[in-house]
Amino acid sequence: MEAARYKETLYGQFALIAKALASPKRLEILELLSQGERTVEDLAAQTGASVSSVSQHLQILRHARLLESRKDGLYVHYHIADDSVVDVLRAIRTLAVNRLGELREFLRDHVDGRDELTPLPHDELLKRARRGDIVVLDVRPDVEYRSGHIPAALSIPVPELERRLGELPRDKEIVAYCRGPYCVMSLDAIHLLRRHGFKARRLEDGFPEWKSGGHPVEATETNSQVKYSKAAPRTRRGKRASA
Repeated sequence: MEAARYKETLYGQFALIAKALASPKRLEILELLSQGERTVEDLAAQTGASVSSVSQHLQILRHARLLESRKDGLYVHYHIADDSVVDVLRAIRTLAVNRLGELREFLRDHVDGRDELTPLPHDELLKRARRGDIVVLDVRPDVEYRSGHIPAALSIPVPELERRLGELPRDKEIVAYCRGPYCVMSLDAIHLLRRHGFKARRLEDGFPEWKSGGHPVEATETNSQVKYSKAAPRTRRGKRASA
Protein backbone atom coordinates (compact mmCIF):
# COMPACT_ATOMS: atom_id res chain seq x y z
CA MET A 1 0.00 0.00 0.00
CA GLU A 2 1.42 3.40 -0.93
CA ALA A 3 2.29 5.74 1.94
CA ALA A 4 -0.43 8.33 1.24
CA ARG A 5 -3.20 5.72 1.05
CA TYR A 6 -1.89 4.01 4.16
CA LYS A 7 -1.98 7.24 6.17
CA GLU A 8 -5.39 8.21 4.82
CA THR A 9 -6.83 4.85 5.88
CA LEU A 10 -5.11 4.88 9.26
CA TYR A 11 -6.06 8.40 10.29
CA GLY A 12 -9.50 8.04 8.75
CA GLN A 13 -10.25 5.20 11.16
CA PHE A 14 -8.91 7.24 14.07
CA ALA A 15 -11.10 10.15 12.98
CA LEU A 16 -14.18 7.89 12.96
CA ILE A 17 -13.87 7.56 16.73
CA ALA A 18 -13.11 11.25 17.19
CA LYS A 19 -16.15 12.28 15.12
CA ALA A 20 -18.40 9.99 17.12
CA LEU A 21 -17.21 11.65 20.33
CA ALA A 22 -17.51 15.20 18.98
CA SER A 23 -20.93 15.85 20.51
CA PRO A 24 -21.83 16.87 24.09
CA LYS A 25 -25.00 14.77 23.93
CA ARG A 26 -23.15 11.65 22.74
CA LEU A 27 -20.59 12.06 25.52
CA GLU A 28 -23.47 12.28 28.00
CA ILE A 29 -25.06 9.16 26.51
CA LEU A 30 -21.79 7.24 26.82
CA GLU A 31 -21.43 8.35 30.43
CA LEU A 32 -24.91 7.02 31.17
CA LEU A 33 -24.26 3.75 29.34
CA SER A 34 -21.05 3.29 31.34
CA GLN A 35 -23.31 2.89 34.40
CA GLY A 36 -25.27 0.06 32.77
CA GLU A 37 -27.38 -0.72 29.73
CA ARG A 38 -30.32 1.47 28.73
CA THR A 39 -33.11 1.58 26.18
CA VAL A 40 -33.57 4.53 23.83
CA GLU A 41 -36.55 5.60 25.92
CA ASP A 42 -34.51 5.50 29.14
CA LEU A 43 -31.74 7.59 27.58
CA ALA A 44 -34.23 10.12 26.23
CA ALA A 45 -35.74 10.53 29.69
CA GLN A 46 -32.31 10.88 31.33
CA THR A 47 -30.88 13.36 28.81
CA GLY A 48 -34.00 15.40 28.07
CA ALA A 49 -33.63 14.73 24.34
CA SER A 50 -36.26 13.27 22.03
CA VAL A 51 -36.34 9.57 21.27
CA SER A 52 -35.56 10.24 17.60
CA SER A 53 -32.58 12.44 18.49
CA VAL A 54 -31.17 9.84 20.89
CA SER A 55 -31.67 7.12 18.26
CA GLN A 56 -29.57 9.11 15.80
CA HIS A 57 -26.80 9.59 18.35
CA LEU A 58 -26.84 5.89 19.17
CA GLN A 59 -26.46 4.93 15.52
CA ILE A 60 -23.39 7.16 15.20
CA LEU A 61 -21.84 5.63 18.32
CA ARG A 62 -22.70 2.15 17.14
CA HIS A 63 -21.15 2.81 13.71
CA ALA A 64 -17.92 3.73 15.53
CA ARG A 65 -18.17 0.45 17.49
CA LEU A 66 -18.31 2.32 20.80
CA LEU A 67 -21.45 0.53 21.94
CA GLU A 68 -23.40 -2.66 21.33
CA SER A 69 -27.01 -3.68 21.77
CA ARG A 70 -29.31 -6.58 22.49
CA LYS A 71 -33.04 -7.00 21.84
CA ASP A 72 -35.46 -8.02 24.56
CA GLY A 73 -38.99 -8.25 23.28
CA LEU A 74 -39.98 -4.92 21.80
CA TYR A 75 -37.07 -3.05 23.34
CA VAL A 76 -33.44 -2.66 22.30
CA HIS A 77 -30.96 -2.30 25.18
CA TYR A 78 -27.67 -0.51 24.54
CA HIS A 79 -24.40 -0.81 26.45
CA ILE A 80 -20.81 0.35 25.98
CA ALA A 81 -18.61 -1.98 23.96
CA ASP A 82 -16.07 -2.54 26.75
CA ASP A 83 -14.16 -0.76 29.51
CA SER A 84 -11.79 0.86 27.01
CA VAL A 85 -14.63 3.29 26.23
CA VAL A 86 -14.57 4.36 29.88
CA ASP A 87 -10.81 4.85 29.58
CA VAL A 88 -11.32 7.14 26.57
CA LEU A 89 -13.93 9.20 28.42
CA ARG A 90 -11.54 9.55 31.34
CA ALA A 91 -8.73 10.63 29.00
CA ILE A 92 -10.98 13.27 27.44
CA ARG A 93 -11.87 14.63 30.87
CA THR A 94 -8.25 14.70 31.98
CA LEU A 95 -7.07 16.46 28.82
CA ALA A 96 -9.89 19.01 29.02
CA VAL A 97 -9.17 19.83 32.67
CA ASN A 98 -5.43 20.13 32.00
CA ARG A 99 -5.79 22.37 28.94
CA LEU A 100 -8.95 24.44 29.47
CA GLY A 101 -8.71 27.10 32.15
CA GLU A 102 -12.42 27.94 31.82
CA LEU A 103 -13.28 24.36 32.66
CA ARG A 104 -11.02 24.37 35.72
CA GLU A 105 -12.73 27.52 37.00
CA PHE A 106 -16.15 25.99 36.34
CA LEU A 107 -15.24 22.83 38.29
CA ARG A 108 -13.78 24.85 41.16
CA ASP A 109 -17.10 26.66 41.50
CA HIS A 110 -19.42 23.71 41.03
CA VAL A 111 -17.50 20.66 42.33
CA ASP A 112 -14.18 21.23 44.10
CA GLY A 113 -15.34 24.38 45.86
CA ARG A 114 -18.33 22.57 47.34
CA ASP A 115 -16.27 20.05 49.29
CA GLU A 116 -13.45 20.99 51.65
CA LEU A 117 -12.38 17.35 52.14
CA THR A 118 -10.15 15.48 49.71
CA PRO A 119 -12.09 12.66 47.97
CA LEU A 120 -11.11 9.15 49.01
CA PRO A 121 -8.84 7.22 46.56
CA HIS A 122 -9.72 3.67 45.48
CA ASP A 123 -6.88 2.02 47.40
CA GLU A 124 -7.81 3.85 50.59
CA LEU A 125 -11.44 2.76 50.26
CA LEU A 126 -10.36 -0.87 49.87
CA LYS A 127 -8.05 -0.64 52.86
CA ARG A 128 -10.62 0.99 55.12
CA ALA A 129 -13.42 -1.31 53.95
CA ARG A 130 -11.30 -4.30 54.94
CA ARG A 131 -10.87 -2.77 58.38
CA GLY A 132 -14.63 -2.29 58.60
CA ASP A 133 -14.49 1.37 59.63
CA ILE A 134 -16.49 2.84 56.71
CA VAL A 135 -19.83 2.34 55.00
CA VAL A 136 -19.79 2.57 51.20
CA LEU A 137 -22.91 4.27 49.86
CA ASP A 138 -24.10 4.11 46.23
CA VAL A 139 -26.36 7.12 45.59
CA ARG A 140 -27.11 6.45 41.91
CA PRO A 141 -30.57 5.39 40.70
CA ASP A 142 -31.47 1.83 41.63
CA VAL A 143 -31.29 0.56 38.04
CA GLU A 144 -27.64 1.60 37.86
CA TYR A 145 -26.85 -0.03 41.19
CA ARG A 146 -28.39 -3.29 40.01
CA SER A 147 -26.31 -3.22 36.83
CA GLY A 148 -23.13 -3.09 38.88
CA HIS A 149 -21.79 -1.68 42.14
CA ILE A 150 -18.92 -1.79 44.61
CA PRO A 151 -19.23 -4.93 46.78
CA ALA A 152 -21.01 -4.41 50.12
CA ALA A 153 -22.19 -0.93 49.06
CA LEU A 154 -25.58 0.19 50.33
CA SER A 155 -27.98 1.47 47.68
CA ILE A 156 -29.80 4.65 48.67
CA PRO A 157 -30.51 7.00 45.74
CA VAL A 158 -30.13 10.69 46.58
CA PRO A 159 -33.89 11.47 46.44
CA GLU A 160 -34.51 8.78 49.09
CA LEU A 161 -31.54 9.55 51.33
CA GLU A 162 -33.09 11.93 53.86
CA ARG A 163 -36.00 9.64 54.74
CA ARG A 164 -33.69 6.60 54.97
CA LEU A 165 -30.99 8.06 57.20
CA GLY A 166 -32.01 5.59 59.91
CA GLU A 167 -30.52 2.76 57.81
CA LEU A 168 -27.01 4.22 58.18
CA PRO A 169 -24.79 3.67 61.24
CA ARG A 170 -23.58 6.82 62.99
CA ASP A 171 -20.37 5.33 64.34
CA LYS A 172 -18.71 4.91 60.93
CA GLU A 173 -17.69 7.28 58.18
CA ILE A 174 -19.92 7.19 55.09
CA VAL A 175 -18.16 7.17 51.70
CA ALA A 176 -20.56 8.07 48.89
CA TYR A 177 -20.04 7.51 45.18
CA CYS A 178 -22.08 8.06 42.03
CA ARG A 179 -21.43 8.19 38.27
CA GLY A 180 -18.02 9.84 38.06
CA PRO A 181 -15.68 12.53 39.40
CA TYR A 182 -17.94 15.40 38.30
CA CYS A 183 -21.27 13.83 39.20
CA VAL A 184 -22.94 16.06 41.82
CA MET A 185 -25.13 13.33 43.33
CA SER A 186 -22.37 12.28 45.72
CA LEU A 187 -21.77 15.94 46.64
CA ASP A 188 -25.46 16.41 47.42
CA ALA A 189 -25.39 13.22 49.48
CA ILE A 190 -22.41 14.12 51.65
CA HIS A 191 -23.77 17.62 52.30
CA LEU A 192 -27.08 16.16 53.45
CA LEU A 193 -25.32 13.58 55.61
CA ARG A 194 -23.08 16.20 57.25
CA ARG A 195 -26.09 18.41 58.01
CA HIS A 196 -27.57 15.47 59.92
CA GLY A 197 -24.41 14.83 61.93
CA PHE A 198 -22.81 12.04 59.89
CA LYS A 199 -19.14 11.97 59.04
CA ALA A 200 -19.13 11.69 55.23
CA ARG A 201 -16.77 11.86 52.28
CA ARG A 202 -17.02 11.04 48.59
CA LEU A 203 -15.03 8.63 46.45
CA GLU A 204 -12.52 10.25 44.08
CA ASP A 205 -14.58 9.29 41.03
CA GLY A 206 -17.42 6.90 40.19
CA PHE A 207 -18.38 3.30 39.55
CA PRO A 208 -17.20 3.13 35.89
CA GLU A 209 -13.67 4.19 36.90
CA TRP A 210 -13.72 1.74 39.79
CA LYS A 211 -14.75 -1.10 37.47
CA SER A 212 -12.32 -0.27 34.65
CA GLY A 213 -9.54 -0.06 37.26
CA GLY A 214 -9.90 -3.81 37.86
CA HIS A 215 -11.47 -3.53 41.32
CA PRO A 216 -14.10 -6.06 42.46
CA VAL A 217 -17.70 -5.41 41.43
CA GLU A 218 -21.07 -7.03 42.03
CA ALA A 219 -24.31 -7.03 40.07
CA THR A 220 -27.80 -8.13 41.02
CA GLU A 221 -30.91 -8.89 39.01
CA THR A 222 -33.32 -7.87 41.77
CA ASN A 223 -34.21 -4.75 43.73
CA SER A 224 -33.24 -6.39 47.02
CA GLN A 225 -31.25 -4.21 49.38
CA VAL A 226 -27.61 -5.14 49.93
CA LYS A 227 -27.12 -5.17 53.69
CA TYR A 228 -24.04 -3.67 55.31
CA SER A 229 -21.61 -6.00 57.01
CA LYS A 230 -18.05 -5.78 58.25
CA ALA A 231 -16.93 -8.24 55.61
CA ALA A 232 -14.34 -6.74 53.30
CA PRO A 233 -14.98 -6.56 49.55
CA ARG A 234 -13.65 -9.49 47.60
CA THR A 235 -10.14 -9.10 46.30
CA ARG A 236 -10.85 -11.10 43.15
CA ARG A 237 -12.68 -9.60 40.20
CA GLY A 238 -16.42 -9.74 40.90
CA LYS A 239 -19.18 -10.63 38.47
CA ARG A 240 -19.31 -8.31 35.51
CA ALA A 241 -22.49 -6.33 34.88
CA SER A 242 -24.86 -7.92 32.42
CA ALA A 243 -24.45 -6.90 28.80
